[in-house]
Amino acid sequence: MTAATVQSIIGDFKGILETLLPILGGLALVYFVWGIVQFIAKSGDETARTEGKRKMLWGIIALFVIVSVWGLVGIIGDSFKIDPGGTQPPPQFKA
Repeated sequence: MTAATVQSIIGDFKGILETLLPILGGLALVYFVWGIVQFIAKSGDETARTEGKRKMLWGIIALFVIVSVWGLVGIIGDSFKIDPGGTQPPPQFKA
């Protein structure tokens, strides 16, 4: 495998993640808000409140993980100067 091929694979992977992560972040946010709605709407039922708390907690955890992965993908891409879906020219050796 050449360096250009490896970088193009990494660039494609970065492009997929950068497309997928905002969608997953939106779903996690909706799940968190649904937990808030359930917690407030059914405040008289202790079982529903517990379920709402659980959804809020997992929504926050999911948002944290998604934002962390998003940041790591950005840092790795910037470190290796890889654009999403792009390829890098192979290194040039000077004699």
